[in-house]
Amino acid sequence: MLDMGASCSLGVASKRTVPHSGMYKLELELKRGHNLAVRDRGGSSDPYVKFKLGGKEVFRSKIIHKNLNPVWDEKMTLIVDSLSEPLYVKVFDYDFGLQDDFMGSAFLYLESLEQQRTIPVTLVLKDPQCPDEDLGMLELAVTLTPKDSPLEERQDSTQQSVRLSDLHRKSQLWRGIVSIALIEGRNLTPMDPNGLSDPYVKFRLGPQKYKSKTVPKTLSPQWREQFDLHLYEETGEVLEITVWDKDTGRRDDFIGRCHLDLSTLAKEHTHHLELPLEDWRGFVVLLVTLTASAAVSIADLSVTPLDDPQERREILKQYGMRKSFSNMRDVGIVQVKVLRAEGLMAADVTGKSDPFCVLELNNDRLQTHTVYKNLNPEWNKVFTFNVKDIHSVLEVTVFDEDRDRSADFLGKIAIPLLKIRNAEQKAYLLKNKELTGPTKGFIFLEIEVIYNTVKAAMRTIVPAEQKYIEEEPKVSKQLLQQNFNRAKRCIMVLISFGTFINSCFEWESAQRSIISFVLFVVVVWNFELYMLPLALLLLLVWNYFFCSSREAAEVSMDATFEWEDEDEEKEDKDSEHKGFMDKLYAIQDVFISVQNGLDEVASFGERVKNTFNWTVPFLSWLAITALCLATFLLYLIPLRYLVLAWGVNKFTKKLRDPYMIDNNELLDFLSRVPSDVQVMQYRELKADPGQSPNKRRRTNLS
Repeated sequence: MLDMGASCSLGVASKRTVPHSGMYKLELELKRGHNLAVRDRGGSSDPYVKFKLGGKEVFRSKIIHKNLNPVWDEKMTLIVDSLSEPLYVKVFDYDFGLQDDFMGSAFLYLESLEQQRTIPVTLVLKDPQCPDEDLGMLELAVTLTPKDSPLEERQDSTQQSVRLSDLHRKSQLWRGIVSIALIEGRNLTPMDPNGLSDPYVKFRLGPQKYKSKTVPKTLSPQWREQFDLHLYEETGEVLEITVWDKDTGRRDDFIGRCHLDLSTLAKEHTHHLELPLEDWRGFVVLLVTLTASAAVSIADLSVTPLDDPQERREILKQYGMRKSFSNMRDVGIVQVKVLRAEGLMAADVTGKSDPFCVLELNNDRLQTHTVYKNLNPEWNKVFTFNVKDIHSVLEVTVFDEDRDRSADFLGKIAIPLLKIRNAEQKAYLLKNKELTGPTKGFIFLEIEVIYNTVKAAMRTIVPAEQKYIEEEPKVSKQLLQQNFNRAKRCIMVLISFGTFINSCFEWESAQRSIISFVLFVVVVWNFELYMLPLALLLLLVWNYFFCSSREAAEVSMDATFEWEDEDEEKEDKDSEHKGFMDKLYAIQDVFISVQNGLDEVASFGERVKNTFNWTVPFLSWLAITALCLATFLLYLIPLRYLVLAWGVNKFTKKLRDPYMIDNNELLDFLSRVPSDVQVMQYRELKADPGQSPNKRRRTNLS
């Protein structure tokens, strides 16, 4: 057996029997790993292996979940034209939606291999930054054979490239959707001194994770949450469910777990399941539906789906008005052509970058291949997503692939689907991580959205899909101050309105008080309930025709949200040195609660304002339709009948469908309206391609 660690490969160099130039066929079998590094909180990892030759990725293994001694048994064949370039082998821990963690690397020196026979090889994994750390080892079987025919080599090289591209594409695409409704828990084990628990549930399917909300002080929690997970070829079909008790200031208590084999469930059918917790008392009640995925694809520009007239006609027919009430969750599709980028930031010491692009639409995530050593990469790929909510935001992030670390951030943009102009090729200026200011470089995209308007409107008044790969909230003095100012501004609007009314009572202006008094008498004397939605309707119409404050609002918004990135970085560094927040978990939870509470209050007020300001015309037109309907009903039908119908519906809803997930249509509607912070983040920055990043930053802030 040949043992090749980070520094022990020179001892076998004497076995080389022929010159290391010319064409060679390298056959590799990745067998298994031993004692790999722990990278996940659960004391395990989800390892996969990358092979690089000449700085380019030539093979990527499948992911083995939750295993430190994985068995791959994968074979590959590579064509090499020189043995002087070593094969670089890297192991990573896969984290869905986050940057993968580095688990170690090693070099396989091809010039040291004995040719024309299979050699077992053990690679000792090392971290160049921590060379003494034990990261485990990999077992391979390697066969190196000289090649005689250049034509055969070119054919093999082309097939190798096609196989790699196909593998990269297939590893990202999911073959089905698992829709899960978490209903309730029953008779759970008490974990707190008061004989109760604060339970929440974690779900895991392969690399995907979802965490439910916490229901305080109960042993029979009602969660009533719905979410979707993707079913990949290589993730397996076992859903792991764990129940935990939330504890502030210390580690959460484990209540129990259960497993669900999805392969035993029939497709396209909703299953009502009561799963007992293993080794513990209690049950978890779920509704699970397995459906086939459609319209999710990765392709080259030459096979763009919407560019085919026949396929376009089929898609337009599928989302036409005649299909408005079939499959309400399938609202439409979005096709994204990722063409190229220009002027990216240099992230490597060589003055270059290895950029790749990640596209996210809610919890759907796809990515391009990596273009090595290039600041002006061309990807020329076409991505197609299902649209389940027309108010979703497409996020496109550019990263630099790093040899031994997590990928470096290069830039990001966020584009609401309703703001997309179909089939228009545009250059988007990349922004920073917070989407508050510009960074270096442009990305060129061409996007097209096709959707059914009726389905889109109906989906607006159901709960929005929650993104389950978001980072944990952190305490930020700047963010706390910003949220406080936003909430204060909303409250000041109400105070100003109250002051104005009081000034009419105080006769500060005789003309204004007389007009107000006459208007008050006329309205009260003639008031009918239908006039309330009618007044809101008139306000919307007035703003549509006469309001010129939208541009002024954007200017004031810039003044309100002055982001100081340097101060934030300094604050983060100071907190690292002090370690104060890490020691006071309870205080941190209180600060986060206050911070999030202020954000919710401010966002609510801003969303109401933005509805009437026509920030999103689709939503404002929807509000006009609803207010017209409300005015019509209140005008024709006595109020008592409407209240009676509402009460009967609320009282009998649980009897008609015991597992229905209740919702508030008004709050669901407002959740689709962007707050002022989101409006600023989604706004497209204008800049000339020739401008420097610093000049662009000054221009956008001035």
